[in-house]
Amino acid sequence: MDSVESRRSAIVAYINEKGEVTFAQLKEAFPNVSDMTLRTDLKNLDDNKRIVRIHGGARSVDVVFGTDDFLSRRSIRNVDAKKAIIMKAKELIGPGTSIFLDSGSTTTMLAAELDDQPNLIVTSSISVAMELGGLEKPQVLIPGGFMNRYSMSICGSQGIRELQTMTFDLAFMGVTTYDEGFACNVYEESLLKQTVISKSLKTVVLMDSTKVGKHSTFTFASLKDMDVVISDGALPESFLTACRENNVEVL
Repeated sequence: MDSVESRRSAIVAYINEKGEVTFAQLKEAFPNVSDMTLRTDLKNLDDNKRIVRIHGGARSVDVVFGTDDFLSRRSIRNVDAKKAIIMKAKELIGPGTSIFLDSGSTTTMLAAELDDQPNLIVTSSISVAMELGGLEKPQVLIPGGFMNRYSMSICGSQGIRELQTMTFDLAFMGVTTYDEGFACNVYEESLLKQTVISKSLKTVVLMDSTKVGKHSTFTFASLKDMDVVISDGALPESFLTACRENNVEVL
């Protein structure tokens, strides 16, 4: 592999790992590459559909087209923060409650830690359902719809219609980013999330602090729609202030 292709492959790998990057982040990651060369590389990679250029930076193709990210890739990011989040979330789940578990790496980790107790657990996540398969006492329900093979989740109008007939004691929601609203990059998944939130008596967001201040395409909820935010203890003060103003509990 020649030096140009090697460098461009490294740029793609970096963008895929981050999901979305600014040009400043790229300059920091590749300090020995000139601005002009970086811009040329980004144009070439965009032309060849290996990344997608956006204003001020670039996005992973996986983020832009059809998925918020590969589940396998997300599962290895911020593992310690996610462990802290799921142990707090687990304390909220008592026997006999009806629960919705959203798709995502954090909810999948939570499912793996749940006690074997009577619950009705509804999930749009195939990976969550697989983790729950080892338990005997919960009832597990998966709404119908189309499979997103990247995030291993189900979405679409069929599932939304089914969810509209239910009410949940607790909903644990995943989020791609937060910037004056909780957002994701898949339209159908944003509609499903909105439906779940509207049908939940208590809505809990599971979100590590790295997601604050970043952008995604489809906003599905604001802070006032949430009851609890569970994070890793490193949320910025501006976000904590907004939570207090909206009577949102932070754990």
